[in-house]
Amino acid sequence: MKVVVTGGAGFIGSNLAQELSKRYEVTVIDDLATGRESNLAGLDVKFARGSILDTDLLEQVFSDARYVFHQAALPSVQRSVDDPARTNLVNVNGTLNVLVAARDTGVKKVVFASSSSVYGDTPTLPKREAMIPDPKSPYAVTKLAGEHYCRVFSSLYGLPTVALRYFNVFGPRQDPTSQYAAVIPNFITRVLGGEPPVIHGDGRQTRDFTFVRDVVAANILAAESDAVGVFNIACQRRVDLLELADRIMGLVGTRHDPVHEDPRPGDVRDSLADISLASEAFGYAPHYSLTDGLKETIQWFTST
Repeated sequence: MKVVVTGGAGFIGSNLAQELSKRYEVTVIDDLATGRESNLAGLDVKFARGSILDTDLLEQVFSDARYVFHQAALPSVQRSVDDPARTNLVNVNGTLNVLVAARDTGVKKVVFASSSSVYGDTPTLPKREAMIPDPKSPYAVTKLAGEHYCRVFSSLYGLPTVALRYFNVFGPRQDPTSQYAAVIPNFITRVLGGEPPVIHGDGRQTRDFTFVRDVVAANILAAESDAVGVFNIACQRRVDLLELADRIMGLVGTRHDPVHEDPRPGDVRDSLADISLASEAFGYAPHYSLTDGLKETIQWFTST
């Protein structure tokens, strides 16, 4: 049975493709703008190099596919602040292209990678799917637009869709070299290199960090279920960045005083999810604690 992963050479996409290849025939689409072909090394997948802006490629690859896991996007809040037009083009137009191609080729379900950033900086915790979104960055706006397109394609065209709001995903294959690198790979690589972690702001901002293997499981559970709609995917626990840095340094076995820099525009202050809807709809439950995930992630970074 064939499935497609857009953005499958990226961090989350490649981890998802790896797990899917154990039970499905997997085709990955990726233009390698942010993904890396090395992430697919040794995986039993087909690779189609190209963009989700290429509608002909999408229709060709989606033919006979049962599920499409739409992970492709230009990630990063900061990147979207720097270049909102490009982020909109890829994340909104590209998502619309994916949905049109899925509809026209008879795909059974599309699972869309959304983001906790759609909630914005509302002080209410935990974040629940019924809350009114309040995006604070162009990136968050594009993810919310993708959710709306998914809902419309389900109601108007009968294409089942699921949008998964990821909360701060981390794990093996996450790129630490980009200027837009996420906080955990950034912290790990600096600490492993004997440098202090860099924190934007006072470090008291909190995040609900989610290990990538739990996100992978959520995608597959959602696809194989009858669920449609929007669901939070998280660990349901939060930690501030000072404690995160302390845990990473403790696991590596070194100590540095963190360096503080200016806060990044568009970043939210606190993040914590309620995951009861995903639990009820398709049995999602996180199996990795933050410490367990950090151990695996540090091990991967030290072995690559």
